[in-house]
Amino acid sequence: MTENLTKTQSAPKRAALLWAIVGGAAATAASTFLAWTWTTNFPGNLTIYGNPAPLQLLTLVGAVLTALHALSALGVKGLGWLTPAGARKALWIMALGTFATTLFTTLAIVVELGALVDLEPGAGVAVVAAAVPAIAAYLLPDDTRKAAPAKQLASWIEILIIVAVFALGLFVVTFGIDTDDSEPQLFIAYLILVGFSAVALIKSGLTQRLSAITARNRQVAVTSSLVAAIAFPFLQQSGDTYTLIAVNILIFATVALGLNIVVGLAGLLDLGYVAFLGVGAYTAALVSGATSSAFGVQFPFWAAALTGMAASLVFGVVIGAPTLRLRGDYLAIVTLGFGEIFRIAMGNLDGTSGPKITNGPNGIPNIPHLEFFGYNFGKPHTVLGVELGAYANYYLLMILIMALVVLVFARASNSRIGRAWVAIREDETAATAMGINGFRVKLIAFALGAALAGLAGTVQAHVNTTVVPENYVFAGPVPPNSAFLLAAVILGGMGTISGPIVGSALLFLIPAKLQFMQDYQLLGFGLALILLMRFRPEGLIANKRAQLEFHENDDQVAVPEQRQSEDEDADAGTAKAGA
Repeated sequence: MTENLTKTQSAPKRAALLWAIVGGAAATAASTFLAWTWTTNFPGNLTIYGNPAPLQLLTLVGAVLTALHALSALGVKGLGWLTPAGARKALWIMALGTFATTLFTTLAIVVELGALVDLEPGAGVAVVAAAVPAIAAYLLPDDTRKAAPAKQLASWIEILIIVAVFALGLFVVTFGIDTDDSEPQLFIAYLILVGFSAVALIKSGLTQRLSAITARNRQVAVTSSLVAAIAFPFLQQSGDTYTLIAVNILIFATVALGLNIVVGLAGLLDLGYVAFLGVGAYTAALVSGATSSAFGVQFPFWAAALTGMAASLVFGVVIGAPTLRLRGDYLAIVTLGFGEIFRIAMGNLDGTSGPKITNGPNGIPNIPHLEFFGYNFGKPHTVLGVELGAYANYYLLMILIMALVVLVFARASNSRIGRAWVAIREDETAATAMGINGFRVKLIAFALGAALAGLAGTVQAHVNTTVVPENYVFAGPVPPNSAFLLAAVILGGMGTISGPIVGSALLFLIPAKLQFMQDYQLLGFGLALILLMRFRPEGLIANKRAQLEFHENDDQVAVPEQRQSEDEDADAGTAKAGA
């Protein structure tokens, strides 16, 4: 009875706080139509009344999302689906993200222009108004609950939801990549808002329901993701300027997926994995008709790609056969040594220190562009009335290769060999005792991962048109390198498909867009990893089994029924693999 009385007394307070949040969010949205500075010297032109600049649009989006979450908590009909796991945490994070985005913009104006007087009253209104929802949401009582199972909707409605989600995701990604490099403030504010919004969606339980919908319509989800990826170059407003970033992200992600087989599934710590990317790139450069090639041959791309994959696979077997009997730190040190040996060897094959094959530190330049049946990848082409540049051609090629790699990863991880990899990762001694040939299984993982990296390397050689040893180091300011590849797998989520792709995108896109922070990016990268290991050690997109291991005492972690059945199948498959 006392508990019911307390709830009755707190209900008016909760409603008042929620209405304060709605009012603050409305005021924040209105402030974006005011001028925030009087001079156009600040990038983006925040001087116009009634027409929000891109930086102000971010605040506007955050305010609208905050208001919608608050209205959902108030029980407004039709918005209850926004917060199935409770509104307080998601609402506070969303309001805090809006405030952080607004505050960053105003501070950027002061720092860039040099004085507080450069702010117009609209900026002050925006900061104060955005602070109100953040404070009010913090004072809300916690209403976190286990999300009730969502009712299954009509199939056409679920298909529309999936299409809308992928279309929205495509717009968000395109907006971030298309931000002007001369306006780093816009990209930083974009990262702040997207990061807080993503966490808010997770806390609200909405992502779990979306995952259930995509699981029931897997073919539609896969098709939608593929269509959204293919549509990206057609939506580029800057021509081919930023498509190169997307191509490199796909190359980086393909290599990370190969490493995910070695690290995420088999549990083998490989610190020299970038060397396999280099093997594929150098092989393709030598057999693709480069003017400085020592062989003087020109294979068609499909043959060059197979040759690069085969060379990387052979190197994987040759390196793995004598070293995979080692475990843990010893294996990591040996693979690190292999990566350095490869880089040094490529630099010494210059005709002076060794045979003249790779031109030493000068590398192999002038690698010709690909050509399929008269379609030259190095020239712009008009498709569906849109002119696609050279990098757009390579982007579409990498989409096909990425789809192939994802298929290989999914089939391998769900096979008997994949179950054996998981068993080796969890406890090699126990797996060996159950009859699994640990050495053979690990060698297969090493060889398959190396082959996928070699395939990505063949495309990288043609995209960059030059291959040099400095591209394949353990750690450096520009990915991909072994340290960043391993970080992409851990950051995204080991053992998953989408995790390394997201991790690769973040680790490549952020340094590419924030080049002015190049001297401090390793510091920021280290701090980000520390925070990740503290608050989400399982990665951004977690494997459900790993998530339960890291949060075994957290009542809020729930495993969907479908995933539970998959884990049961995995356990059964592991037992079969040992037979």
